[in-house]
Amino acid sequence: MMSNISFRRGTAFKKRFRKERELWVWTILAMIWLVIFFLIPLYGISYAFFNYVPGRKLSMEYFVGLENFRAFFKNPNWIHILRNTLIISGLNLSIGFVAPIILAFLFDELANINFKRVTQTISYLPYFVSWVVVASIMTTFLSSEGIMNEMMMKLGFTEKPIGFLTEGKYFYGIITFANIWKGIGWQTILYMSAIAGIDQELYQAGAVDGLGRFGMVWRIKLPSILPTILLIFILSTGSVLNAGFEQQLLLGQESTRDYWEVIDTYVYRYGIQLGRYSFSIAVGLMKSVIGAVLVVLTNHISRKLTDMSIL
Repeated sequence: MMSNISFRRGTAFKKRFRKERELWVWTILAMIWLVIFFLIPLYGISYAFFNYVPGRKLSMEYFVGLENFRAFFKNPNWIHILRNTLIISGLNLSIGFVAPIILAFLFDELANINFKRVTQTISYLPYFVSWVVVASIMTTFLSSEGIMNEMMMKLGFTEKPIGFLTEGKYFYGIITFANIWKGIGWQTILYMSAIAGIDQELYQAGAVDGLGRFGMVWRIKLPSILPTILLIFILSTGSVLNAGFEQQLLLGQESTRDYWEVIDTYVYRYGIQLGRYSFSIAVGLMKSVIGAVLVVLTNHISRKLTDMSIL
């Protein structure tokens, strides 16, 4: 009896496999890719607990435990580094997070389809420009002999050039503006897709109730795309310690180091460049663990307050 049941199940599975063979093939390829590029590299985490020397095998002789993690906090400037990281990430997670949502609403309000397509395309372009080019553009505009200082002096706002790039008090604003300008167009894609999926009957009902444009946005569009906004926000909290890398190195100067030095640039200078690979891996692991905890915590808070969450 059991053999007949097993035979029937095996036959049903073969028929289903032949019917869905394309799906099975792509699923197997995806699993292979996951194993090769995600699971196998996880072995590298173990290097964070050793004093790794390139060319030598790991052994208990080089085991240092949590020493590589402590090394970061032994730096007397670690508080400033963490402060800069949290401030820049906080600005990106607040102003930089809201800006694409507002831009998506503005795009959706454009009645001229051709003009809408052109403006959307223009907003996407900076995303595909490298940070080297963006830094060159920012330098051209904000240097002492740049266009911004020249215009301000001609209009009488200042008598002498302002050191936008040499004075640290301007750096947070400059880096936030650069991050938003470069990524705002690309980030609107998800919100535009969510807005496009709103039921048109809701707009008709809103028009009957006398809602204007602002009322449509506040009463219909925003609540409808709120799950998308929360999902992206929850996932974004996992990158709170990733404040950038290329932009800091390219826009920052020695006189503004106290404002642009973040965890990634510090690890690059005192980890990778000095051959302290175990230290670099330890800091990366620490950032990943903290990011994962923040995602879980934010997801839990969102579930309690709004009854919306990832899982």
